[in-house]
Amino acid sequence: MQRRISRELKALSVLALSLALNGCISFGGIGPKDTMLAANTLVTDEAIQNAAQDANWPKAQWWHAYGDPQLNDWVSLAVQGSPTMAMAAARVRQARAMAGIAESAQSLQINGDSTLKRHNWPSDQFYGPGELDNATTWDNNAALGFSFSLDLWGRDSNNTEQAVDMAHMSVAEARQAQLELQNNVIRTYIQLSLHFAQLDIIESTLHQQEQILDLAQKRLDGGIGTHFEVSQAQAPLPEIHRQIDAQEEEIALTRNQLAALAGKGPGEGARLKRPVMALNTALKLPSTLPAELLGQRPDVVASRWEVAAQTRGIDVAHADFYPNVDLVASLGFMATGGGALEFLSAKKLTYNVGPAISLPIFDGGRLRSQLGVAASGYDMAVAKYNQTLVTALKGISDQLIKRESMDKQQVFAAESVSAAQKTYDIAMLAYQRGLTDYLNVLNAQTLLFRQQQVQQQVQAARLVAHAELVTALGGGLGAGSDVPKQDRYVPDKPPALMAPFVH
Repeated sequence: MQRRISRELKALSVLALSLALNGCISFGGIGPKDTMLAANTLVTDEAIQNAAQDANWPKAQWWHAYGDPQLNDWVSLAVQGSPTMAMAAARVRQARAMAGIAESAQSLQINGDSTLKRHNWPSDQFYGPGELDNATTWDNNAALGFSFSLDLWGRDSNNTEQAVDMAHMSVAEARQAQLELQNNVIRTYIQLSLHFAQLDIIESTLHQQEQILDLAQKRLDGGIGTHFEVSQAQAPLPEIHRQIDAQEEEIALTRNQLAALAGKGPGEGARLKRPVMALNTALKLPSTLPAELLGQRPDVVASRWEVAAQTRGIDVAHADFYPNVDLVASLGFMATGGGALEFLSAKKLTYNVGPAISLPIFDGGRLRSQLGVAASGYDMAVAKYNQTLVTALKGISDQLIKRESMDKQQVFAAESVSAAQKTYDIAMLAYQRGLTDYLNVLNAQTLLFRQQQVQQQVQAARLVAHAELVTALGGGLGAGSDVPKQDRYVPDKPPALMAPFVH
């Protein structure tokens, strides 16, 4: 009768355990919801379609197209000395170290432990230590502990791959930081060039105004002019001097900004000479832009690695639902009593070996919540990738439109300056001959000054558009050599062995 009850209790125990397992390891209904956009499925506009005729990516040192040796040196100086790049490099080293920590879990673990101590044993008539009653002895031991994870469900390997993917992501983010730094240096350098060009225009205006003043004074001295004309010629001079001072201030501030971008003091920036920039060659684009964009923009590549890392995070969360099996062993010596080193004798050797199994039973929903966190992280990474891809295509299209517009505006601006210069020359000649008054000369001069400023602004905008377009294409950093394989975006299927327990 007792044996029958025992068998029934055993059957009930197995049934209860099965039901418990069936309830606790179920992760049905929890998983990713979003999917990654395929770049080639995104419709490109006319600007990209018209430009994508020659398959050429920007060179790594694309700013050499501006033809300014000082710019080339300054970009290199900024990349080497910028605190921004130092922080990015430190993040890469940190991520690689974290990957090393994760990978170590897949290796054999050996720990040593040893104690040497004198032990005074108590005297107790009921619970005393017998022969050791009121004795003082050595109580020593030394042991080596061994453990090795069998990783039956791939938890450790997926955890390692996730850390490695995060390290790849940090490398891509470092490339993105480098690209942004290069872009900021070049944009600021273009502004420095523009300030010098505008200073030239204002100084030329000052020279012209001084000539007009001298001519008005000569006309007054010759009896054919008036004091009013002399006063009119003198009136603009203070404002022109103010504009010169304002431009010199902008030049000094821009030099300081360049020095800060390079991680240098203001003294380094003060030694910058006037930029000499030109852009005579057009940038060619790849013939299959959307697909190629996947592997060339560092921010897109970083987003892809983040998706791959989050995919492995789901696999890790899945593995937590299954029993964990490790092989453990220990080897040691121990002894109470005798000499200080007597415990090291062969008679005192002890060892054990066997599997260690841990099994989730009830956890209050912790594992399901962890899987939910991992699935949500994957969806956020996918959404970030999709947004990055859409923004990248928009940025390229924007800069192509701007570049085409700037090329046209440059021609129109040059024509406007030529016409304004001709008008000013005619007005000045007529004024010298007494055929017109000073007001017409002043109007012609103001128009010329304005058109010259517009021309310089258009030229600077054209240079900036080129820099922005190259940046939008990835800056020639060759990120395409470091992208995850397509299968890394799909979580692994649950092991078939555990299928009965998975809903």
